[in-house]
Amino acid sequence: MASHAPSQADVASFKALKAAPDAAKYPNAARWYKHISTYETEFSSLTGDPSKAYSTYGPETSEVVVGSAKAPAADEDDVDDLFGSSDEEENAEAARVREERLAAYKKSKEGKVKPAAKSVVTLDVKPWDDETNLEELEAGVRSIEMDGLVWGASKFVAVGFGIKKLQINLVVEDEKVSIDELQGKIESDEDHVQSTDVAAMQKL
Repeated sequence: MASHAPSQADVASFKALKAAPDAAKYPNAARWYKHISTYETEFSSLTGDPSKAYSTYGPETSEVVVGSAKAPAADEDDVDDLFGSSDEEENAEAARVREERLAAYKKSKEGKVKPAAKSVVTLDVKPWDDETNLEELEAGVRSIEMDGLVWGASKFVAVGFGIKKLQINLVVEDEKVSIDELQGKIESDEDHVQSTDVAAMQKL
């Protein structure tokens, strides 16, 4: 144990063991024990002092001089790389987050349909005379269909000399229905309609 060749140190340690070390747990010690056992007949002739106890043997020690030089300080750039993101990385991340939010906002806007601008209109439809059939006149007016046009309530209003006019309410989508065009369609019924006027109009 004190040198590479068997010695009295090995003999003292060998005799101190009651049995061979467990090879599964201590393979090196078991291999040493087996090796020394082959010299058992030569124990007295091996080098060393046989009078020393096995506990006096052990590895030689040497003083280890620990250097006092300080480890080089970590470079600031290295610290940034390990513990923080660079300005470029932060800017790229901020730009990515901004683009994602902008895309989400646009998508939410695309999913919403802007309400159509509408107007409530009251039309006066005047007949030729008191002999004009007002029910047929109204039926002709209501038969007009246009995208964005909804007819509402109506009534006959006296204008004098036994003559009555049709006053009818309607709702129109401003982008789809032209009031001038609608009046032209109504006035095309020349057998019943003399003229039309917008009595009132307001935005919804």
